[in-house]
Amino acid sequence: MNDMNQVTENEKAKGVIYGLAIGDALGWPTEFLKLSQIKSKYGSAGITELPEPAIFTDDTQMSIAIARALIRAGEKDIDSIMAAIQDEFIQWLHSPDNNRAPGNACIQGVTNLEKGIHWSKSGVAHSKGCGSAMRVAPIGYLYQHDPDKLREVAHASGICTHGHPTGDAACIGAAYLIKLALDKTEPKQMIPELLKFTRGISDEFDKAILKIDQCLSWDDQEKALSYLGEGWVGEEAVALALYCFLKHPDDYRKVVIRAANSNGDSDSIACIAGGISGAYLGVKTIPADWIRRIEKKVFLGNLADGLAKKKAFLYEA
Repeated sequence: MNDMNQVTENEKAKGVIYGLAIGDALGWPTEFLKLSQIKSKYGSAGITELPEPAIFTDDTQMSIAIARALIRAGEKDIDSIMAAIQDEFIQWLHSPDNNRAPGNACIQGVTNLEKGIHWSKSGVAHSKGCGSAMRVAPIGYLYQHDPDKLREVAHASGICTHGHPTGDAACIGAAYLIKLALDKTEPKQMIPELLKFTRGISDEFDKAILKIDQCLSWDDQEKALSYLGEGWVGEEAVALALYCFLKHPDDYRKVVIRAANSNGDSDSIACIAGGISGAYLGVKTIPADWIRRIEKKVFLGNLADGLAKKKAFLYEA
């Protein structure tokens, strides 16, 4: 891999990591708020500027945990990779920074891992919350060129906390959307490509994604958001994030602003959408001032560099 390609790969990695973290931080102030409440607080356009300082949530914290685990063990077998993810998740569980409204299923699943329950059985069986889908962008990035490995690692990383088949489909689907974005897949092809990859896992997930086609052309975007849901569950969060990207495929800022101005789990929707957009467009399209404001910006940049180096190790001829 020559230097020019390495720089390009670093830009892609930074696009994913900064993209998801900034989306997360933009959406956190509006989480739990209805659109009407957001407008009442921020004006008719809703929230349009990243706070300063820009603080991210457990969505980014857990994405960081997965990225660190992949840098350590991403070329190994699934049990070795999951041992690294388990270690990082347990560190996150006990971190003093883990005070940003983490989801119950994430907490319970990681607690079960710490008790010694195998990752294949540690997840909350009935949970299809978006907590597994919000954190898998690093998996989609690292295994861009190995869809089977992407599926295997996304599945394992998801079911260790969220056991419901629909949550599994959302987790695998969210990772695959990063791969499609890195591949520069035509936006209009993303829905059929996604459904092809997740076929047979969950009819509920498939139906949620197909709803995007039904509302993508609507002039009233707020009506479309309400039609797609509030994002607390995995299938809705992925559908809403993909909708926001498809409305503005060439503008990172518009993607995350649209996602943050949504009903319900705005930070997770914007986190997933921001990762997709950052993967598709690269880091140079993210406002430089927003990168300056984001919490732990140097650490995030170094983490992205580490993922890029691991990817080069995996796929360099």
